[in-house]
Amino acid sequence: MVRETYRYPKMLEIEQAEAQLSELDLLASMFPGENELIVNDQLALAELKDCIEKRTMEGRSSKVYFTINMNLDISAEAMAMFSLACILPFKYPAVLPEITVRSVLLNRSQQTQLNTDLTTYLQKSCLGDVCILNATDWVREHATGYVRRDITPSPTPGSTVQPAHLILTRLWIYSHHIYNKCKRKDILEWAKDLSLSGFSMPGKPGVVCVEGPQSACEEFWSRLRKLNWKRILIRHREDIPFDGTNDEMERQRKFSAFEEKVFSVNEARGNHMDFGQLYQFLNAKGCGDVFQMFFGVEGQ
Repeated sequence: MVRETYRYPKMLEIEQAEAQLSELDLLASMFPGENELIVNDQLALAELKDCIEKRTMEGRSSKVYFTINMNLDISAEAMAMFSLACILPFKYPAVLPEITVRSVLLNRSQQTQLNTDLTTYLQKSCLGDVCILNATDWVREHATGYVRRDITPSPTPGSTVQPAHLILTRLWIYSHHIYNKCKRKDILEWAKDLSLSGFSMPGKPGVVCVEGPQSACEEFWSRLRKLNWKRILIRHREDIPFDGTNDEMERQRKFSAFEEKVFSVNEARGNHMDFGQLYQFLNAKGCGDVFQMFFGVEGQ
């Protein structure tokens, strides 16, 4: 199915922002189910709304980032989840969105080819238009052609939704600062109790990353947010569905355990962190792209 698209005239920055927010509202109505549409970066959405209200783009530092999860028929007997991670550049829809499609059924080469073909389609058909719905339609129609037929999952009787214990969640949490020794101890103990891996970085700002079963990550966040913070939020969230076993999920972890990491700048107080060291650490773990989502600048 090809959707009819509206050709926007050349937009001002404020009009581009309004188009992004209007599209998000539309997507929320099209994907109303739990976990169908996840806004991964609530701060960026808040900034977008604030800039539109104030009629100025000054102060906007983060791109809107969200994920759409779709259960698609891959055969007459089985369904599988495909996730579209979408980042909207400031100038979108004048430029294309950054969309990455993932599924446990796709190996790396299949995923790369699918995403390349999707980008080609959007460049030919949608440049200058809001196009996330067009992208979801294209994925619905074409994704199964990229799936390895020999690993079609067995259907789950009476259910087409991934159970929570077969979703690996990774939360990237931003805090204005983390100094308090009791909080730092709680973070370490809760991660251990819930069998989560990742790291915490005390200082200003404070960073916490936890990964593991979805329910355990959500319990960790529920406990953490109840503490007294000047400011704390989930800056980035990843939900990776699995049709296989818990062993397969465990192999997707980026971190082998949970630890506190201190990347101190050479100064007396030691409160401010060395972002260069943090970026090198994340890059070594295969998470270097998160640095820009977190801080709005490219790591070095």
